[in-house]
Parts: sequence; structure tokens; C-alpha cells
Amino acid sequence: MGDLMSIKIKDIIVHVIKSELDIPFAFSQGWVTKRSATLVEIKTDDGLTGWGEAFCQGLEPPEISAAVIETALKPLLLNESPLDIEVLWHKMYNATRDFGRKGSVISGISAVDIALWDILGKFLNQPIHQLLGGAFRKKIKPYATGFYRIKGQGEAKRLAEEAISHFENKFDHMKVKLGFGLQDDIKCMEAIYDVLENKNVTLMIDTNHAYGRSEAFTLGEALKDYNLRWYEEPVTPEDIQGYTELRSKLNIPIAGGENEHTLYGFRTLFEAKAVDIAQPDIGSCGGISGVRHIINLAQSFGVEVNPHVWGSAVAQAASIQVIASIPTTHHSIYARSPILEYDQSSHPFRRELLENPLELDNGMVNVSSKPGLGIEINIDTVNKYSEYNRGGASNRLCFSRVWDNRANV
Repeated sequence: MGDLMSIKIKDIIVHVIKSELDIPFAFSQGWVTKRSATLVEIKTDDGLTGWGEAFCQGLEPPEISAAVIETALKPLLLNESPLDIEVLWHKMYNATRDFGRKGSVISGISAVDIALWDILGKFLNQPIHQLLGGAFRKKIKPYATGFYRIKGQGEAKRLAEEAISHFENKFDHMKVKLGFGLQDDIKCMEAIYDVLENKNVTLMIDTNHAYGRSEAFTLGEALKDYNLRWYEEPVTPEDIQGYTELRSKLNIPIAGGENEHTLYGFRTLFEAKAVDIAQPDIGSCGGISGVRHIINLAQSFGVEVNPHVWGSAVAQAASIQVIASIPTTHHSIYARSPILEYDQSSHPFRRELLENPLELDNGMVNVSSKPGLGIEINIDTVNKYSEYNRGGASNRLCFSRVWDNRANV
């Protein structure tokens, strides 16, 4: 353990990584033609390095949160102690409140915060879940997020085949992307349900706020006998009353929150009784510090927390550490535990970022007990595709591009 009083942040490097996709895929809001990530590398003067990641939506340019970190956050943090995590979180939030509070600014804060927790774990030689109070679970059930479209509508047969593939890969929970028109959605769900019948598989649906209240209700009613674990983002994130209305009318748990930010936004959701399951994304809700605030708030309202995950390996690792530390909301000997979103869409560089990529162990994810995030970044993968560095070691923004288009599991 180093000297608590002397450790300082020496440098903050932002890496923007992009990978074009051979085969674009669609969710309800548009076509994803590339995968990208905004990674943050924080170096201390005693040789420690922490990594973080900003949530980069499929249609969001990663340069936005990168610019926030480089221009608005980095000047606040250099020469500060990386161990003062809560202090620095509020320093960043307060400094950006008038033009931040939501969106890419909070995503930038999230990336920095994750990296600071990684440093703290390495400094104390402890995994992050231990610093959060310990692990309620050492193994986490993953669920396959997939069923994206490569044509648009009319893909029920292919999606049914995808469901069988996930089942053969030991996934017994799957989230289906919908929002491509009510009739097409229902036809696809019928095909998926038929091939999985009697296989003890639990399904969730996610429309990515494709519908208004009436259509969202019609879809929920049509699928009410499918025993869905949750119905995610049924309406737009601004329509909190719509969430509340659907929750009162449908017998399916309503989930949402990936497009909400910090405990202030989630407080509004909880006060409106809008969700059964809160889904903060650690890369956009304020990082590990931010999700801690949200988890505690959710507990007081009796709302389950199941983080959303759609980033690279860094976001995955942070989410695993946090999920391990989330208490069950409604305690019982058979209480339902949070599960890990395990994206199955094409992501060429996710696995390549790690020296030891995440692997499933008999259908479960083991929680790492290594210090910090428990991962080792393959810096060669990051540096190999760096197009340019701007400035010196203390003022550098690295843009990286990965052209390896191999799909990963």
C-alpha cells in the first residue's frame, strides 16, 4: 500500500476506439454500422493505472464524451488524489451542472469515476466489490441480449434460430429486441417462444422506447402469457406518466433507466412509481459512485436494480463488480438476484481489449477477486490502432480505430 497522503493523478488519457461492422444491425431507433468505445486511462505518480468507460450508445459519436473528459473534467483532476473518489465526483458534477446533469457529460464523469475505483482497488489490493461492502454473490447469471435485425422486419425464423443458439450456449435468460411494428414484434415473439417451449428459458423484451402508450400497452397485453421477467423501455424516457400508467395496467414488470442519469433522475422515476426494475448503466449514471447512490435510493423505494450493460470489456468488468454487491430488494430464501446483460451482437474488439477475456463457466460468470476491476487491458490492442496523439503526456486525446470485424460471443 502506498502513501495515502502523497498519491496524485499524473495524467488522464482518453482513447476513442471504433470498429466498422461488416454487417450492420438494427434496433428500433436505427442502424448500428460501427461499434465504438470511449475509454479513460488514469495514471498516478506512483505508477498505478485505472481504466474506465463511458456508455456509448449505438448511435452516439464517442468523441462527445471524450471531449467532455478532455476539456471539462481533466483540468479539475490533475494533481488531485485519486483516492478522494466521492469528493472528485461532486467536484466534477458541480462544475458541469449548468451544462451537464444528463447525457454525455454524465457519461464522461462515469468513465473517470470507474477508473478511480479501479485505482483504489489496486492501491488497496482489493476487488471493487469488496470496497463496496462485499459480494452477495460470487457467480452471476448472464442473460443473452440479442435478436437485433439485419434486414428489419420479417426475420422471425432467423430470430428463432438465434434463440436456439443462445440456449445451446447455456443461456437460460434472453432479452429480445422489439419495436419493429406490433405485428412483426408479436410474430417474432411467437416464433421464439415456440422453439423455446419446455426448455425452462426466461424471456425479457426491450422496445427501446419505440412506441407510445397505446401501442406499448397492446404489445404488453399480447405477450402477457409469456411470463416475461421484464418489459424494458416501453415508452420514451421523458414519458414518466406513461411508465406509471403501463405499470398499473400490465401484469409484466416494467423496467427502465438506461437513459436516465444520476440519483436525481432516478428519484423522479421512483417517486412516480414508474418502474419495478431500475436499469442504470454504470457508464452513464455517474459511474460506480453514481450507481451506489441509485442502489441505496432504490432500496428505500422497494425497487429492484438490474444494471444495463452495452459497452466493451471495461464496462462489463465494472458491472460485474457492482452486481456482485447489490443486495436483494425483497429478501427471501429464494429471492431473485440481479443478472448480467451479456450482449451477443457483433462487437469486434470487446474481447481483444483484455489479456484474459471474460468466459462463461457452465452458464455463469465468475466474479473476479483480483484488485480493482479485475482485468488487464491489452494496451497493444489500444495503441496499435491509434491514429494520432494530440499534445504531450499531460494533454493527450487518443483516437483509435480497430478494423477487425470478427464477431464475438
